[in-house]
Amino acid sequence: MKRPTREILAFQGERGAFSEEAARKLLGQGVAVLPCQRFEDLFRGLKDGRVTGAVVPIENTLAGSVHENYDHLVNFELPIVAETSVRIVHNLIAPKGVRFSKIRRVFSHPVALNQCLDFFAANPQVERIPFYDTAGSVKMVTEEGLTDAAAIASAVAAEIYGAQILRRSIESDRQNFTRFFLLRTPEYARRHPVPASAQTQWKTSLVFSTRNVPGALFRALSAFALRDLNLMKIESRPLRGKPWEYLFYLDFLGRADSPVAVNALRHLQELADFLRVLGCYPKGA
Repeated sequence: MKRPTREILAFQGERGAFSEEAARKLLGQGVAVLPCQRFEDLFRGLKDGRVTGAVVPIENTLAGSVHENYDHLVNFELPIVAETSVRIVHNLIAPKGVRFSKIRRVFSHPVALNQCLDFFAANPQVERIPFYDTAGSVKMVTEEGLTDAAAIASAVAAEIYGAQILRRSIESDRQNFTRFFLLRTPEYARRHPVPASAQTQWKTSLVFSTRNVPGALFRALSAFALRDLNLMKIESRPLRGKPWEYLFYLDFLGRADSPVAVNALRHLQELADFLRVLGCYPKGA
């Protein structure tokens, strides 16, 4: 397969999705992107060498974790090399020339619709219609020239599809952020390490499982507590093939190759049935 000769990042959704905002934030406004229909498609695209990186959402401050992507991180073994967060600003977007008073239908992803409930409560004449993608809803209402419909999406989507923003920032909660990972292939990550200063704080993400016995998780987490390593997040996911047993995803503050982290991981390895470091990367702002 022919490898790309320039930087190309894959993301899920149409052009103008919030994942594209994350891609621009990570690698600049001019980065080339490849929209994918499904999350699995972008993981496969990176694994197969069709792109040089992938941007995946992993958690939202309101909707919680993107569980599918936690599963893909284990299955595809693509290292996390960077993270960023994007404030989710939902805008009401319509084809140019359409007035707000004419809007009777609003399309968007179900999560986006549910994050704008105050807007819909204040405008009961407007029907909420779920759509597969935020940016895709802008593309649809614009291409079809709908005169009674709008979409909820990012300002970037309005820019890309030549639409107009009728109402800005209609989300109910302004403390709405999504955290994204930048993934590479192991070979690319080794050849192109992420630049960082001596003052950079690092995070490490890992996944492990333990025997299903009393106190197993307590003992596993003590590997970090005894060494004063700050845990930033812990998430459990079902372990396929073993009903009612779980994989535990964990983020801690620090480099995986620091002496204290090496000792903690060695300690955890003695207790875990399975352990894999998913990535060590600069902590996002």
